[in-house]
Amino acid sequence: MRGPVVVGVDGSPSSLVAVETAARTAERQGVELQLVHAVDWPAGPPKDGAGAWGLRPERDHTGSNGALAEAERRARRAAPRVYVRCEVLMGEPAQVLESESRDAGLTVVGHQPMGTGGHPHRSVAGQLLARGPRPVLVVCGRKEPAGPVVLVGGESTAARQAAEFAFAEAETRWVPLLLLDTRRIWQRRSHSLPTSLLIRLRERHPEVAVRRQVVRGRVRRSLIRLSADAQLVVAGSRGRGGASGPLDAAVLRDMACPVAVVRSGRR
Repeated sequence: MRGPVVVGVDGSPSSLVAVETAARTAERQGVELQLVHAVDWPAGPPKDGAGAWGLRPERDHTGSNGALAEAERRARRAAPRVYVRCEVLMGEPAQVLESESRDAGLTVVGHQPMGTGGHPHRSVAGQLLARGPRPVLVVCGRKEPAGPVVLVGGESTAARQAAEFAFAEAETRWVPLLLLDTRRIWQRRSHSLPTSLLIRLRERHPEVAVRRQVVRGRVRRSLIRLSADAQLVVAGSRGRGGASGPLDAAVLRDMACPVAVVRSGRR
């Protein structure tokens, strides 16, 4: 993983769980943890032509911001050895995180379960999944889940980059990797990782035990079922502004563990 782990902080229980997850991830990867709290612009448009995410950051004001102070305390308790940096930035939360994530190795956000009348694609998590430039980890489901890392296979560029991400996560977590070969009911050929890539990843991560499973039919339903016994589900996304593959915002409310979406062209 290159770059810091960036996590959005808003003081909600969901975001505090995300902070703890992000802190442990940063500690495992040996990178910096960046806590970001977004403050919406006051009424009226920004002055001096400032963008929606703001040009006037106020840094290291944790003493005057209860949400950041509590987030920093949670982060240090979860991962005592991680280096923590705090930022307060002006702007709409999703746009602030999108901007900050451009130099990040991973962006982490919480997920608030929504009722039947809600619009999950309008949430910060949903917006980042749709347009975030870097891998996004959405912390949902049960707290501190155990089990393997589950990877959705495929031959696209996004699927290949998701595979690299998933193997690295499985290695640092010391857990096996379950590789799903997806197949439509009417298709004979499954969509899996190219053999050459799988061999290379196994050579690069020799301690990761890999098991393969063919999934026929509705991939999202299978992922929801498998998430009950997994600690992370990883899939690729087709690209900025496009669909987020099987792990879009609408399916998050039913997932039982955190999910990661890796976008093509992230490097």
